[in-house]
Amino acid sequence: MRITYLIGLMSALILQTAHAHGPVPGPLINVPIPEVPGLLGGSDPIVINKEKAIALGKALFWDTNVGSDGMACGSCHFHAGADTRVKNQMNPGLLGSDKVTGESFSVLGSGKGGPNHTLTQADFPLHKRANPFDENSAIISNTDDAVASSGTFSGKYKNTSRLSGGLDTCEQRGFDPIFNVGDIHTRRVEPRNAPTVINSIFNHRAFWDGRANNIFNGSSPWGDRDPDAGVWVKVNPRAVVKERLHLENSALASLGTTVPLSEFEMSCQERTMIEVGRKLLLRQPLQTQKVHYQDSVFSPLGLVSSTKSNQLPGLKTTYKTLITQAFNPKYWSYAGSSKGFPKPANGQTPYNQMEVNFPMFMGLALQLYQGTLISDQAPIDLVPRVLGNSNASNYLRPNWVALYPNEPEKVQQLTNGFDLFMANHCSTCHGGPATTNAALASYKKMVTPTPGAFYGPAAAPIYYGVNALGPNHGASVPGITSNGNVVTRDVTFSAHPGHFMDTGFANTGVGNPDSADPGLDGVDAFGNPLSFSYQYQQYLAGYTDKVLDQVVKEVRACDFVLPLVDPYYAYGSFPDDDLFNGLDALEDDGARDGVDKTQNCIVSDIYGVENVPKIPTVEAARAALNSPKMAVATKAAFKIPTLRNVELTGPYMHNGSMATLEQVVEFYSRKGNFINDQQHEFMRSITLAGTGQPAGSSAISQKSRADVVAFLKTFTDDRVRYERAPFDHPEIKVPNGHLGDEQGVSVGNVIDENLAKDDFLLVPAVGAGGILEPLKPFEALLEP
Repeated sequence: MRITYLIGLMSALILQTAHAHGPVPGPLINVPIPEVPGLLGGSDPIVINKEKAIALGKALFWDTNVGSDGMACGSCHFHAGADTRVKNQMNPGLLGSDKVTGESFSVLGSGKGGPNHTLTQADFPLHKRANPFDENSAIISNTDDAVASSGTFSGKYKNTSRLSGGLDTCEQRGFDPIFNVGDIHTRRVEPRNAPTVINSIFNHRAFWDGRANNIFNGSSPWGDRDPDAGVWVKVNPRAVVKERLHLENSALASLGTTVPLSEFEMSCQERTMIEVGRKLLLRQPLQTQKVHYQDSVFSPLGLVSSTKSNQLPGLKTTYKTLITQAFNPKYWSYAGSSKGFPKPANGQTPYNQMEVNFPMFMGLALQLYQGTLISDQAPIDLVPRVLGNSNASNYLRPNWVALYPNEPEKVQQLTNGFDLFMANHCSTCHGGPATTNAALASYKKMVTPTPGAFYGPAAAPIYYGVNALGPNHGASVPGITSNGNVVTRDVTFSAHPGHFMDTGFANTGVGNPDSADPGLDGVDAFGNPLSFSYQYQQYLAGYTDKVLDQVVKEVRACDFVLPLVDPYYAYGSFPDDDLFNGLDALEDDGARDGVDKTQNCIVSDIYGVENVPKIPTVEAARAALNSPKMAVATKAAFKIPTLRNVELTGPYMHNGSMATLEQVVEFYSRKGNFINDQQHEFMRSITLAGTGQPAGSSAISQKSRADVVAFLKTFTDDRVRYERAPFDHPEIKVPNGHLGDEQGVSVGNVIDENLAKDDFLLVPAVGAGGILEPLKPFEALLEP
């Protein structure tokens, strides 16, 4: 690597430290929800009654009849949008490459573990160091096991009732070689921790690995990647045709077509979404679950049978009726069946249009409901901020004195916590009002200069523009621009630091990248890489058949965080192992597609100079395909989660390996568990371990970490803490392990007498006014 390149990089990092640390975590008030063209409004919308669609979505989210054996979406998202169950929550690491350890459970810190184990404080963190603040200290224990969410017993789907009974008929429900206690089959546990659904509407893609596509195709999670996807549209009384559907900013709808079919989460194997629709359409929603008489969604629509003195189950409607009220008739009103419709199993009546389009109805209804779950009334939202000069270094800085005028110690702690959060580049990943750079569409809109447009409270508006998310183009530090790149090129902890990265995803070194969960490095149902970065690499090399997501072709190289073409010697004669330069054949970005991508380029916050708006020619890119110039960082990268309500949404990380915020800060203080060459470079600049001997022992560093934790708690919205509207919900009975422990369980399940008998957690129905006792953090639910 050339010396001048290194000098430029280091100088730029110093410059960046002095002037811009990334998007400031600001108020979520009035932040725009990503638009979905064609969904609402216009002359021929898909949804004709938004309120009824939201009601449909809320019912489907919480209804245990959706699952094959009593699991609802809400079964794993009932506590601040997340899952805080502590029994039977272990997965052995099935997504790792080591099948020996991936199919066997580890002994945890308590000396126990595996199926039906009750987690304790001693079990966490799953990765332990002799000195938790020192990356070089000895590893005491490590496991590829994950703390996640228990779900279904699985089995092979056969059929279901259309009117009553929540359980599907499934065969082969016998012994599971992994999830069992003493040869008795227990409920399976999914391989990743369930993140909160609150504020998930802002994410460009869904799931930790991004496999739920931003584009909703109406029938699967794969967007335009799925060649067989589509919906059936009535064109006249005698004909329906299958049409492609392409709804942008609909990752939650994509997700909604897959979780109900997961054999770990909600379904028996080989069940289809059409069969889910057949099961539900004629039923009363929530027919066995009590609904509060003041439910914030159902009550205003007159759907609730409950009274103040008598809580009753179900809604005064059917799923079929809600669909007819919510959706355009052309998607459900065709009489009879069609030869083109999928065929049910032998002996069953043909499917109708409403059944075959049920994946679309459910996906969009779930998305519209979850789009109401926005928590924008936390202290971080309500605190006044320094406004005025948007280029000033203190722009958008919280004024905690105004919020807590009589609490000087708290003000000092939160001020220091915010400063440390920014100085340690936490906002490089957890930036902006959504506290995640995965909020691409909203951030793209907000950093685009728009006269009169603002977010935040009306009394203190923050206007759209290049500094909307922070001073000195702070949004551009992680690659957020008005052009909305889904790929950037950024710095990793590597001898060759430049790597293509998916915007909103990061490798922080939680798990061993060579053997543990691959995350974004995985593939879709057709064997194609999930990552946009890989597709962009192939785009540069001219392999357009490998570019599956159209948005990849819209990526602009001159908006990358780290340049693709050397800004110092773009047309010189100095060879460089990491950047394209004058010795390589270059062309204007966009020229091959007839699009100009050379205008309005951002000023790189790494270099302090404008990135060169050129890319290598196809020939040059192919020649460099296996060189550092074209390197991709996708291994063990995961979607960056929101920090909002993080106080209540433990356990933390994609593998649920940390129980407390203190453990999370310890993890970052030691710069991760596994140092690797695809780990984000900003992990190296974290100074929370202090300079004490041993690391982390000084009073200063201890106070700093405590201040960061205190600041993180300002993201908690009391409406979430007390389950007030819109976070109220129906009653739900959640399987919470089995009678017995990890040594032995009782048989006699109502599903099959040979299966482990369920224990249950009853979550009562809550109305718009919320609950009296606040939700507890995950750590408070653990025994010592």
